[in-house]
Amino acid sequence: MIDMHSHILFGVDDGPKTIEDTLRILEQAAQEGITDMIATPHAFSPHFHVPRNEIEGQIELLKDVVQAAKIPITLHTGQEVRLCEDLVEKLLMGDALTLANSRYLLLELPTQSVPAYTVNIIQSLLGEGIIPIIAHPERNRAIAEKPERLERLVRHGALAQITAGSVAGHFGKNIQKLSLQLIEANLIHTYGSDVHNVMTRPALFEKGLDYLEKKKLQDNADILLENNERILRDEYLELLEPITPILKKWWQLIG
Repeated sequence: MIDMHSHILFGVDDGPKTIEDTLRILEQAAQEGITDMIATPHAFSPHFHVPRNEIEGQIELLKDVVQAAKIPITLHTGQEVRLCEDLVEKLLMGDALTLANSRYLLLELPTQSVPAYTVNIIQSLLGEGIIPIIAHPERNRAIAEKPERLERLVRHGALAQITAGSVAGHFGKNIQKLSLQLIEANLIHTYGSDVHNVMTRPALFEKGLDYLEKKKLQDNADILLENNERILRDEYLELLEPITPILKKWWQLIG
């Protein structure tokens, strides 16, 4: 299984502080059956910005450490990129990383809102052949108040990622309930842990999947996991109606 959203680089953002902490996360992830992890430290957020050269350098270091520790996980580069008005320019200048060098960009919205220019950014990214995946929309206050705000973004060509801990109930019953509603509405396309540490922000990858199975959403979970794999292969994701035709139109333009 592939975890496409994780904070595993040490000493760079609000993820692990030391390389030992990173190894604990990776060991736990391996025990949950995860074989690949895309490192997505924060970029251009008000609190953290981890530049690509630092990410690439630490990933190379960790690959050697992981191999020496015999942890069966392959690491990939990425960023959780905060929405900003000059995001496309930053991307074209090489200042932002896509997920595992694919066409997919993990895009973080402000916690409380969906800015008015979000659709314009989505369309501009698509125009450059980059498909944005909205990170953890279930934890965005504006989307929680009006889930149709996420539907609008998806209908304009964005995809969305649900967090395992949200599905598992780690962030409370309300977020758990909204997570299921978004999945059932076919507004979620990928599944990530957003792990930060093994104590307060663990991966909960299996726990979330078990809950989806309990709620008879195993087929949905299978699609999310398959889409994670497709990100690594840089292939188009599997989508469900009614959103698929709109996204396919965009994808034909950029494909």
